[in-house]
Amino acid sequence: MAGLTLGALGVVYGDIGTSPLYALKEVFHGGHVATTPDNILGVLSLLFWTMTVIVSVKYVLLILRADNNGEGGLIAMLALATNAVNDKPRLRRVLMVVGLFGTAIFFGDAVITPAMTVLGAIEGIEVYAPQYHDAVLPLTLVVLAGLFAVQRFGTGGIGKAFGPVMLLWFASLTVLGLPHIIENPRVLAAVNPIYALHFCLEYGWVAFIALGAVVLVVTGGEALYADLGHFGKKPIRIAWYGIVMPSLVMNYFGQGAMLLDNPAGIRNPFYLLAPSWAEIPLFLLAMAAATVASQALITAAFSVTKQAIQLGIMPRLRIVHTSVRDTGQIYVPFINWSLFALVIVAVVFFGSSTKLAGAYGVAVTIDMTITTVMTFFVIRFGWKYPLVLCIAATGIFFVIDATFLASNLLKLIHGGWFPLLIGVCVFTLMLTWKQGRKLLSDKLREDAIELPVFLEAVFINPPTRVSGTAVFLSSEKGSTPNALLHNLKHNKVLHEQNLFVTVKHHEVPWVAAEKRCEVEALGHNCWQVALHFGFKNEPDVPEALEQLKKQGVQLEEMETSYFLSRDIVIPTIGSGMALWREKLFASMHRNAAAAADFLHLPTNRIVELGSKVEI
Repeated sequence: MAGLTLGALGVVYGDIGTSPLYALKEVFHGGHVATTPDNILGVLSLLFWTMTVIVSVKYVLLILRADNNGEGGLIAMLALATNAVNDKPRLRRVLMVVGLFGTAIFFGDAVITPAMTVLGAIEGIEVYAPQYHDAVLPLTLVVLAGLFAVQRFGTGGIGKAFGPVMLLWFASLTVLGLPHIIENPRVLAAVNPIYALHFCLEYGWVAFIALGAVVLVVTGGEALYADLGHFGKKPIRIAWYGIVMPSLVMNYFGQGAMLLDNPAGIRNPFYLLAPSWAEIPLFLLAMAAATVASQALITAAFSVTKQAIQLGIMPRLRIVHTSVRDTGQIYVPFINWSLFALVIVAVVFFGSSTKLAGAYGVAVTIDMTITTVMTFFVIRFGWKYPLVLCIAATGIFFVIDATFLASNLLKLIHGGWFPLLIGVCVFTLMLTWKQGRKLLSDKLREDAIELPVFLEAVFINPPTRVSGTAVFLSSEKGSTPNALLHNLKHNKVLHEQNLFVTVKHHEVPWVAAEKRCEVEALGHNCWQVALHFGFKNEPDVPEALEQLKKQGVQLEEMETSYFLSRDIVIPTIGSGMALWREKLFASMHRNAAAAADFLHLPTNRIVELGSKVEI
């Protein structure tokens, strides 16, 4: 439990743990809110109760209960919600679209978080040595380049340092804040929610705008749920209540206590907490913590991509496994360098953490709101709780999330459009791929020949049989694979054993090994095989086929060949999508990585046979 709790500190709380670098400063930025004692206490009260309601109550107590076979995250929640309303197809489609948009907008957050946290940490140079202001941007780019460059070596070695670094970071947050609280204990009055209410009533519209910066204290809250499968509920809860929240509260209140005595410190209250002898160590520790926060989002982006591919909502990409023991440690080169390019664009374009704060928050609040909506359908239709209880449990959180979202939408023209644009682009790709695959599948199904009927005709006058086993991959169970047709046409032979394999991905995280393989004998040493994988399983076809030995099918590794049909998609007018989307799908289909890479097939024993399909 101690090890899991320490790991949760490093992976789960990297983002939310670095929010003291910039959150309080950004609330007062712009001069709309004066740094008077009442305003400082009001803002601190808002920060405290925002963390309490959204993280402590909503995520830690409620959302963590909505696990999908022990897994969390928006894709797991999407699977739970859509399965709960299976008998309501129209509602299911709506939830699917909403969930896909939430998944897409996550990639916008994965771009903004590294840019914001690393830049916010390195801006500490300006506090200690203003003459090095011009070095902030180049140094940020160097750190980010190094961070993305080491991803190909895997997160295993990097991850071992996450927990200790963040434990030291949270200890430092407490040590920095506590002396100022002791010197000025009246800051503790901010625990009273009356101060937050008074601030909102006093400033009205300005307070509503300020909520766009207040939400920075809970960015990373989604990671609590997303990393549920890695650590479990108990370590995440212990880490939050025992270490993270007390440290954050101590630091925020320490910043507030300092500002009560020195309002001019609002230019960078976090770094000004430290005594002069601790300036350099704190700067280096802040850079390390910011790197951890960024790493957590990058790793999550790889994981979300893999899950989306397995659910059929993203095209296949090359996935590199960086550990022989932990299947969750993966590296997706295309996603890594795409994120790097977009992060560099964000840093150069916005230029400072203050300007990036305008872009930060939109993606987070959209995902927070979608998670709350999905939770309602899970507890109402999945858990069968009474309607009144479901509305009471999620209604308050929905109002709070919607309020924060509305406030952040005001930042659209100040940078909020950036992560939203990324999300919309990814969402378009997802919908295009999903709909295009359906059109392609429908077209292939129309032209398909039933496999039993075809085999019956073939064995009336059987072709020459050759030794070994042929594995024909087919997307549709029961239909004749195009690869078999082309093999018979061109090679005029049939193998001694023939397996017609269909790989099925399900909207559950895990499918047990004993339920992995479904076999049906077709006669003449031919078998119809269905392999079932959850979106967290490794779709290793050769390994899954080993279970066939229990069914009497012997596979000799060096005598087994895999046949793939590479269909060339030709877009046509009037097939169900706009022509530009059809061309986009055809391009994605053409450039998708080989199925052998995704399904762990031995590439030296694959025969690819192509055909043209018009949609």
